[in-house]
Amino acid sequence: MLSVKQELLAALAGELERLSPGASSRAAFESPKVAAHGDLACTAAMQLAKPLKQNPRALGEQLKAALEATPAFAQWVDVIEIAGPGFLNIRLKNAAKQQVVREVLAQGTRFGMQPARGEKVLVEFVSANPTGPLHVGHGRQAAIGDAISNLYATQGWQVHREFYYNDAGVQIDTLTKSTQLRAKGFKPGDDCWPTDADNPLAKNFYNGDYIQDIANAFLAKATVKADDRAFTANGDVEDYDNIRQFAVAYLRNEQDKDLQAFNLRFDEYYLESSLYANGHVDATVARLIANGKTYEQDGALWLRSTDYGDDKDRVMRKQDGSYTYFVPDVAYHIQKWQRGFRKVVNIQGTDHHGTIARVRAGLQAADVGIPQGYPDYVLHTMVRVVRGGEEVKISKRAGSYVTLRDLIEWTSKDAVRFFLLSRKPDTEYTFDVDLAVAQNNDNPVYYVQYAHARICSVLRGWREDCDVGALTDVDLSPLEGPQAQALMLLLAKYPEMLAAAAAGNAPHDVTFYLRDLAAAYHSYYDAERILVDDEPVRLARLALVAATAQVLHNGLAVLGVSAPARM
Repeated sequence: MLSVKQELLAALAGELERLSPGASSRAAFESPKVAAHGDLACTAAMQLAKPLKQNPRALGEQLKAALEATPAFAQWVDVIEIAGPGFLNIRLKNAAKQQVVREVLAQGTRFGMQPARGEKVLVEFVSANPTGPLHVGHGRQAAIGDAISNLYATQGWQVHREFYYNDAGVQIDTLTKSTQLRAKGFKPGDDCWPTDADNPLAKNFYNGDYIQDIANAFLAKATVKADDRAFTANGDVEDYDNIRQFAVAYLRNEQDKDLQAFNLRFDEYYLESSLYANGHVDATVARLIANGKTYEQDGALWLRSTDYGDDKDRVMRKQDGSYTYFVPDVAYHIQKWQRGFRKVVNIQGTDHHGTIARVRAGLQAADVGIPQGYPDYVLHTMVRVVRGGEEVKISKRAGSYVTLRDLIEWTSKDAVRFFLLSRKPDTEYTFDVDLAVAQNNDNPVYYVQYAHARICSVLRGWREDCDVGALTDVDLSPLEGPQAQALMLLLAKYPEMLAAAAAGNAPHDVTFYLRDLAAAYHSYYDAERILVDDEPVRLARLALVAATAQVLHNGLAVLGVSAPARM
């Protein structure tokens, strides 16, 4: 049906150009909100009425007659109706809708994919501080970032997945102090270890049991591997730098295990410490000073960020000589630009909202050719976890929050991914553990996966090898029922849905679509028996459900969720 729609669009563009030179750019179809109004809608007559100084309905009648005379509309369109002030409601012939089945079966996993466009996009996500296990919020970010990366890949982008490690700064000192005290035999609750939230010193320590695990490994002089290095502890509790390097490597290794459990991969792990070691932070600050975008006040260096829309100027270098956290972020994004990434998407928590204006202000003030609005941001809220009807707030391992690995162990990788993607990123979400393991239609991932498995069962009933290649050229004319028509129209919307979801950084749209597609299949299955005695009817119906299984598989793959053949 994609080829059919392209033929119809070309015919529409030609007739619009004849009506008004330059109007071919207005050629577009919409999906009617009410199915009874037709399969496609066109509003071009109303758009052109004013510039052409004509009555929109009369113009619609003129356009209708012209379209009906074209070969494409004569072949694929059953009827064009004029509605309201000039809407063109278009009803397709059954043969037009049936074309999508052939397209899906012919293209397989490539259905919905666009050719390579020769452009790169960097998607930065997770980027957790190496100070503890990955929590559920990191899990939401991981699911969103990976799905957005997959969406861009479907549209022909060359995707680079990047994890930015904040392995420098105050939080690393806190990790090191906490590990050192544990290695010396102290623990939360001791006089030297304040845990009272109202005590400022409590912010200098982490209380989770995982800190003791790090200390034990350090004392045992263990060797741990991070993604790009191995480090061996020397066991000296007074060697602060050795403890720091070991603790960071240990937690990077732990986080890598979390990501592996989530079946997540990155093309690059970029270290904040490298920005200092390679002189990028100092070079960025020097450039901002040279550009006249800074000033000294109260012993600190300030960025004139209000020149670029920020609500107040920001401190860059504090009185003690250390940089505030947004300064290395500016240096990091300059490096992204200089590495050739003209499109960058950052997935971050909503608590980073204030960072956006500062980073963008710094990039504009640096004046290195980066356009306004760079990079793009997708912000997500945190996640509440409910189990047995009660909120779960802590993990035995992490101490203060539910870890990603906890959630995967309680449910499954597939459930965690699908659930965390099933709402817009910036909306609050409650993860119901009991629902995620339920095997019923209330569980959205089960509902979608079951539709795929149900089709595979039907195909095995036809032939054990499920070779759908034999269905590519069957006669599809028996596919005339309303449920079959609705299913085919929904299959045809998949490529457009993918393109819109990629453009809007909206992977939740894929979950909505898959649930609709599963519902359409279940409705079709209930309405028409597939393995009937009449061979032409049987083969046509098998072709339709095989195409449906392929699109379910393709959509689930975008989300990083499996499409089981048996359940």
